[in-house]
Amino acid sequence: MELQVGVKILLKNKEGKFLLLLRNPVKYPEVGKKWDIVGGRIDAGASLMENLKREVLEETGLEVVGETKLLLAQDILKPDKHVVRLTYMGESKGEVRLSEEHSEYKWLTRDELTKLEPMDKYIKEVLDKNLI
Repeated sequence: MELQVGVKILLKNKEGKFLLLLRNPVKYPEVGKKWDIVGGRIDAGASLMENLKREVLEETGLEVVGETKLLLAQDILKPDKHVVRLTYMGESKGEVRLSEEHSEYKWLTRDELTKLEPMDKYIKEVLDKNLI
């Protein structure tokens, strides 16, 4: 079984709204159109924060500013793979420029976020546990 580590971040803007991205179903046909947050697998040899900031810049063009807070560590278990996913919360600045990984984005309040469907089940867990 392959072991991987992923980092994700729930980004907040200066208005206090959170960024959600809609996965591009062409790029991710196995997952389909689901709302998710920024992130991806880490590159070995770089710190978690370096990887997190790289993913944010690549996927959104945004910059992570200030301190981040670790919200939750989750296990994603598949038949051939075990992914340990570390989910953070942090602030961002800049204008969103999406990569081909996502087709849409929304800045939402926490209340709006809880009503968004279809949502990635691991983000739903963060919300269900009232971690934000």
